[in-house]
Amino acid sequence: MFNYIVRRLLQAVPQLFVISLVLFTLMQSFGDPLASMGARTPARPEDRKRLERQLGLDQPVIFQYVVWLVGNDWMKIDLDGDGVRETPGKRQGVLRGDWGTSLVTKTPVTRVIGDRIPNTLLLMIPVEIIIIVFSLGIGVYSALRRYTLADNVITTLSFVGYSMPVFWLALMLMYVFGVYFKRWGLPHLPTVGMYDPQVGKTVQQVVLHMVLPVLTLSIISVAAYGRYVRSSMLEVLGQDYIRAVRAKGVQPFTVIMRHALKNASLPFVTLIGLDVPFLLAGAVVTESIFAWPGTGRLFIDHTERADFPVLMGILMMISVLVVVFQIVTDITYSFLDPRIRIE
Repeated sequence: MFNYIVRRLLQAVPQLFVISLVLFTLMQSFGDPLASMGARTPARPEDRKRLERQLGLDQPVIFQYVVWLVGNDWMKIDLDGDGVRETPGKRQGVLRGDWGTSLVTKTPVTRVIGDRIPNTLLLMIPVEIIIIVFSLGIGVYSALRRYTLADNVITTLSFVGYSMPVFWLALMLMYVFGVYFKRWGLPHLPTVGMYDPQVGKTVQQVVLHMVLPVLTLSIISVAAYGRYVRSSMLEVLGQDYIRAVRAKGVQPFTVIMRHALKNASLPFVTLIGLDVPFLLAGAVVTESIFAWPGTGRLFIDHTERADFPVLMGILMMISVLVVVFQIVTDITYSFLDPRIRIE
């Protein structure tokens, strides 16, 4: 298994290199990072030229990519032949842990993203736990009682939940539990932010502010993933080896949990392996609607101002997480299904 992990990690290196090159190239046509540096006052032409020269934006895209990747401490001569370039700040490059500086906050990208990751984890870890527990529970229950009234009700609610857009569901939850409950004199939930500034960042405040974003992210995923689990369970329960196990007199609970669910959960593991990296990177729509200070809202805020270093940092973080969790998914396959061997 160790050799398999090492080989997969080595294969990921050229993949991440190609991904970074494509993302960096696409960023060049994404917006003008200098347009937002002067706030509401547009930069003068001479100031734009000076900033472009200082930031290296006047150089070819491939040259900018090399500087972003390996740094500019090796750079001595200007490509235009004007002599030695006066670089305002030396950087080591992404390969040496330097992700650059935000064009908006003038702070290192690692610090900008690092300040938001704990908030995103605080929101996404409960979401992922709820998704896994309720999807498996609802899917298995529905499969064992297929075509009954309970199964039909669960199926209907699942289709309704899966068909609701994220932004619509978030707004409806805000109106019902935040606005109407307050209007009716019932205990209501806060709708925006991470805590009430007048009260402070207490555990109770953070938990109350988490309820609506967690519900928004969980309902749609549980509705969708529960259907996958139900379908996989129905397929596995009809297999010959399940009939053989039952014929041996094994307890029904053991048949379901030890033999059927392990094999039926393989498609579910694939979905979770793809879902986790994007959840850890932040739910853009949900965090924006609820004003949750996570990486998703950070991405939106810096997209509006074309802050390329921060955007590249977030996108590359997602890419690395996708590669890592795909390896974790493959390893999980081997534990769930003994027929799968990692060579």
